[in-house]
Amino acid sequence: MVGIECDDDILFLKYALYHSHVISAVLKKYLIQDHRFLDAFVVLLAGIIANARNLEDRIPGCQFLAMITGKENTYFNRSFEKLGCSEEERANVPDAAVTVGFCNLMREMASHGTLGEMLSVIVVAEWSYQSWGEKVLPNTNRDDFTTYEWVDLHSGPYFAEVVSYLRRLLDKEGELLDDGEKSKCEAAFLRAIQLEEDFFEMAYAK
Repeated sequence: MVGIECDDDILFLKYALYHSHVISAVLKKYLIQDHRFLDAFVVLLAGIIANARNLEDRIPGCQFLAMITGKENTYFNRSFEKLGCSEEERANVPDAAVTVGFCNLMREMASHGTLGEMLSVIVVAEWSYQSWGEKVLPNTNRDDFTTYEWVDLHSGPYFAEVVSYLRRLLDKEGELLDDGEKSKCEAAFLRAIQLEEDFFEMAYAK
């Protein structure tokens, strides 16, 4: 079984971001950059679906893809409107270095990586989000959808099923890989972890 734990600092940052004392400027900065991952994430998830070994392994991925391109994308658009963040304003904000790095990693794995490498990257993203989502859920500000809906998207029974599905696929692939292929998966996994940490540090940097 592949394992992952969220760093305490990352959990603290994510907790602060979604607690009732969230700073609007921080949330806006975070959401602008995070929304830019969406296209690369869709490419990565589509690659996993295309390379999965059978229909049974594809169906949950297809259902998750529909949620990402539907409910989650809509959340971003509604949040930008609520925060007074116009399309023009977003267009004038450059990509952060970590945003470029993470998008490049996802596209690189989708184009040239094995199924195991693709899964290694997406498991980091979704399992770490589940970890903090469940942790902050009891204290999430319920007065503002920009906070609680993002937490709800990354917690609860459905998202737990998604994470279990992705972990299960990764574990299945792990049984088929030789040592060299496992090393490549580990490298992709560690790159994704570092980028996750860097991303939340970016959100609070001045």
